[in-house]
Amino acid sequence: MLDYLRYYDLEVFLFEDVHRRFHADGFLSAFDFFSIVIWKANRAKSKIAHRLLSKAEADDLDVAVGNLSKSLFEAEAPRERLRILMKDWGFLLPMASAVLTVLWPDEFTVYDIRACNQLGKFHQLANWTRFDRIWPSYEEFREAVHKVGPEGLSLRDKDRYLWAQSSALQLQENIAKCFAKTDEPA
Repeated sequence: MLDYLRYYDLEVFLFEDVHRRFHADGFLSAFDFFSIVIWKANRAKSKIAHRLLSKAEADDLDVAVGNLSKSLFEAEAPRERLRILMKDWGFLLPMASAVLTVLWPDEFTVYDIRACNQLGKFHQLANWTRFDRIWPSYEEFREAVHKVGPEGLSLRDKDRYLWAQSSALQLQENIAKCFAKTDEPA
Protein backbone atom coordinates (compact mmCIF):
# COMPACT_ATOMS: atom_id res chain seq x y z
CA MET A 1 0.00 0.00 0.00
CA LEU A 2 1.28 3.44 -0.92
CA ASP A 3 2.19 5.70 1.98
CA TYR A 4 0.64 8.98 0.84
CA LEU A 5 2.63 11.02 3.33
CA ARG A 6 5.85 9.72 1.76
CA TYR A 7 4.47 10.37 -1.70
CA TYR A 8 3.63 13.96 -0.69
CA ASP A 9 7.37 14.72 -0.66
CA LEU A 10 7.89 13.41 -4.17
CA GLU A 11 11.65 13.93 -4.28
CA VAL A 12 12.18 11.94 -1.09
CA PHE A 13 9.81 9.26 -2.37
CA LEU A 14 11.78 9.02 -5.63
CA PHE A 15 15.31 9.10 -4.25
CA GLU A 16 14.55 6.75 -1.38
CA ASP A 17 11.59 4.47 -2.13
CA VAL A 18 11.70 4.28 -5.93
CA HIS A 19 15.49 4.12 -6.02
CA ARG A 20 15.59 1.31 -3.47
CA ARG A 21 12.77 -0.64 -5.14
CA PHE A 22 14.43 -0.40 -8.57
CA HIS A 23 17.74 -1.75 -7.30
CA ALA A 24 16.02 -4.53 -5.35
CA ASP A 25 13.64 -5.62 -8.15
CA GLY A 26 15.65 -4.78 -11.27
CA PHE A 27 12.79 -2.85 -12.88
CA LEU A 28 10.30 -0.04 -12.30
CA SER A 29 6.52 -0.15 -12.16
CA ALA A 30 4.61 2.30 -14.33
CA PHE A 31 3.58 4.15 -11.15
CA ASP A 32 7.19 4.64 -10.04
CA PHE A 33 8.36 5.58 -13.54
CA PHE A 34 5.59 8.13 -14.06
CA SER A 35 6.26 9.56 -10.62
CA ILE A 36 9.71 10.45 -11.98
CA VAL A 37 8.16 11.92 -15.13
CA ILE A 38 5.75 14.03 -13.06
CA TRP A 39 8.62 15.24 -10.86
CA LYS A 40 10.59 16.41 -13.90
CA ALA A 41 7.79 17.67 -16.16
CA ASN A 42 4.19 16.86 -15.27
CA ARG A 43 2.99 18.27 -18.60
CA ALA A 44 4.89 15.52 -20.49
CA LYS A 45 3.28 12.44 -18.92
CA SER A 46 0.65 11.76 -21.63
CA LYS A 47 3.09 12.25 -24.49
CA ILE A 48 5.60 9.94 -22.81
CA ALA A 49 2.93 7.31 -22.13
CA HIS A 50 1.95 7.27 -25.82
CA ARG A 51 5.59 7.04 -26.90
CA LEU A 52 6.27 4.14 -24.54
CA LEU A 53 3.24 2.18 -25.72
CA SER A 54 4.21 2.79 -29.34
CA LYS A 55 7.87 1.81 -28.89
CA ALA A 56 7.01 -1.27 -26.81
CA GLU A 57 4.17 -2.23 -29.15
CA ALA A 58 2.09 -2.84 -26.04
CA ASP A 59 -1.17 -1.61 -24.58
CA ASP A 60 -0.01 -1.88 -20.97
CA LEU A 61 2.23 0.77 -19.42
CA ASP A 62 3.57 -1.64 -16.79
CA VAL A 63 4.81 -3.91 -19.61
CA ALA A 64 6.37 -1.01 -21.52
CA VAL A 65 8.02 0.50 -18.45
CA GLY A 66 9.13 -2.94 -17.29
CA ASN A 67 10.88 -3.57 -20.62
CA LEU A 68 12.53 -0.16 -20.62
CA SER A 69 13.64 -0.28 -16.98
CA LYS A 70 14.93 -3.86 -17.16
CA SER A 71 17.17 -2.82 -20.06
CA LEU A 72 18.47 0.08 -17.97
CA PHE A 73 19.12 -2.22 -15.00
CA GLU A 74 21.01 -4.70 -17.19
CA ALA A 75 23.13 -2.05 -18.93
CA GLU A 76 26.64 -2.04 -17.55
CA ALA A 77 27.73 1.55 -18.09
CA PRO A 78 26.24 5.05 -17.70
CA ARG A 79 26.77 5.82 -21.38
CA GLU A 80 24.73 2.78 -22.39
CA ARG A 81 21.92 3.68 -19.98
CA LEU A 82 21.57 7.15 -21.46
CA ARG A 83 21.78 5.72 -24.98
CA ILE A 84 18.94 3.28 -24.25
CA LEU A 85 16.62 6.06 -23.10
CA MET A 86 17.50 8.46 -25.88
CA LYS A 87 18.02 6.23 -28.92
CA ASP A 88 15.90 3.16 -28.17
CA TRP A 89 13.00 4.91 -26.43
CA GLY A 90 13.12 8.43 -27.90
CA PHE A 91 13.62 10.47 -24.73
CA LEU A 92 15.22 13.88 -24.85
CA LEU A 93 18.16 14.64 -22.58
CA PRO A 94 16.25 16.54 -19.84
CA MET A 95 13.83 13.67 -19.12
CA ALA A 96 16.37 10.90 -19.73
CA SER A 97 18.80 12.50 -17.29
CA ALA A 98 16.03 12.94 -14.70
CA VAL A 99 15.11 9.24 -14.84
CA LEU A 100 18.74 8.19 -14.60
CA THR A 101 19.46 10.64 -11.79
CA VAL A 102 16.78 9.02 -9.63
CA LEU A 103 18.14 5.55 -10.38
CA TRP A 104 21.89 6.37 -10.24
CA PRO A 105 22.28 9.73 -8.42
CA ASP A 106 26.05 9.37 -8.09
CA GLU A 107 26.49 8.92 -11.85
CA PHE A 108 23.89 11.27 -13.34
CA THR A 109 22.62 14.78 -12.80
CA VAL A 110 19.48 16.37 -14.21
CA TYR A 111 20.09 18.38 -17.35
CA ASP A 112 17.85 21.44 -17.28
CA ILE A 113 17.76 25.08 -18.28
CA ARG A 114 18.20 26.36 -14.73
CA ALA A 115 21.48 24.49 -14.31
CA CYS A 116 22.66 25.64 -17.74
CA ASN A 117 21.83 29.24 -16.86
CA GLN A 118 23.78 29.04 -13.61
CA LEU A 119 26.74 27.38 -15.31
CA GLY A 120 26.58 29.88 -18.18
CA LYS A 121 26.80 27.19 -20.88
CA PHE A 122 25.58 23.81 -22.14
CA HIS A 123 22.30 25.24 -23.49
CA GLN A 124 22.98 23.76 -26.94
CA LEU A 125 22.73 20.19 -25.62
CA ALA A 126 18.94 20.43 -25.48
CA ASN A 127 18.78 20.66 -29.28
CA TRP A 128 21.25 17.95 -30.24
CA THR A 129 20.07 14.58 -31.53
CA ARG A 130 23.31 12.71 -32.33
CA PHE A 131 24.08 10.59 -29.28
CA ASP A 132 27.81 10.35 -30.07
CA ARG A 133 27.88 14.12 -29.72
CA ILE A 134 25.55 14.36 -26.71
CA TRP A 135 27.36 11.90 -24.43
CA PRO A 136 30.77 13.67 -24.16
CA SER A 137 29.05 17.04 -23.71
CA TYR A 138 26.76 15.58 -21.05
CA GLU A 139 29.87 14.28 -19.25
CA GLU A 140 31.29 17.82 -19.34
CA PHE A 141 27.97 19.14 -18.01
CA ARG A 142 28.02 16.59 -15.18
CA GLU A 143 31.59 17.57 -14.25
CA ALA A 144 30.68 21.27 -14.31
CA VAL A 145 27.78 20.58 -11.93
CA HIS A 146 30.11 18.59 -9.68
CA LYS A 147 32.49 21.55 -9.41
CA VAL A 148 29.92 24.12 -8.20
CA GLY A 149 28.46 24.78 -4.80
CA PRO A 150 29.81 24.10 -1.35
CA GLU A 151 32.57 21.53 -0.96
CA GLY A 152 31.54 18.05 0.14
CA LEU A 153 28.08 17.95 -1.43
CA SER A 154 26.99 14.92 -3.43
CA LEU A 155 26.36 15.29 -7.16
CA ARG A 156 22.62 15.25 -6.43
CA ASP A 157 22.97 18.03 -3.86
CA LYS A 158 25.06 20.09 -6.28
CA ASP A 159 22.25 19.69 -8.82
CA ARG A 160 19.71 20.84 -6.24
CA TYR A 161 22.00 23.73 -5.23
CA LEU A 162 22.07 25.03 -8.83
CA TRP A 163 18.31 24.70 -9.19
CA ALA A 164 17.68 26.53 -5.91
CA GLN A 165 20.23 29.23 -6.76
CA SER A 166 18.52 29.84 -10.10
CA SER A 167 15.07 29.92 -8.52
CA ALA A 168 16.11 32.30 -5.73
CA LEU A 169 17.89 34.68 -8.11
CA GLN A 170 14.88 34.68 -10.42
CA LEU A 171 12.56 35.51 -7.51
CA GLN A 172 14.83 38.36 -6.41
CA GLU A 173 14.84 39.72 -9.96
CA ASN A 174 11.06 39.35 -10.26
CA ILE A 175 10.53 41.22 -6.98
CA ALA A 176 12.92 44.00 -8.06
CA LYS A 177 10.90 44.36 -11.30
CA CYS A 178 7.54 44.03 -9.46
CA PHE A 179 6.93 40.82 -11.39
CA ALA A 180 6.98 42.43 -14.81
CA LYS A 181 7.01 39.86 -17.60
CA THR A 182 10.44 38.19 -17.97
CA ASP A 183 11.91 35.58 -20.30
CA GLU A 184 13.05 33.34 -17.44
CA PRO A 185 11.41 29.98 -16.75
CA ALA A 186 8.62 30.00 -14.18
